[in-house]
Amino acid sequence: MHSRGLSPDTLLSVRLGAICSRNCYTTDPAPVVSELLATAGDRHDILAEAVGSWVGYYEDAYTRILSTALRELPGLEPWIALGQYRRAMPDPSTRGYAKPPGVR
Repeated sequence: MHSRGLSPDTLLSVRLGAICSRNCYTTDPAPVVSELLATAGDRHDILAEAVGSWVGYYEDAYTRILSTALRELPGLEPWIALGQYRRAMPDPSTRGYAKPPGVR
């Protein structure tokens, strides 16, 4: 692991997620899938994790075209489930947090 910055695997995962997010409303997913495959190269494990968790978290009526195409990639199912789990978690909250005396 590098002492500074992100590891190459993490950077690849970030790039793959960014490709999905940048193209989430596409009506033509084929170029997006091609870009993802080219970017991932032989790292199918990172592709499955990044794309699967993205689909699980962001899939809705607006992203359905891209999400449906991405679901055709192999190995996404466990990562889709993880993305769905993360999406279902409640938003972080500070309710019940006691403010220090003198703070409004």
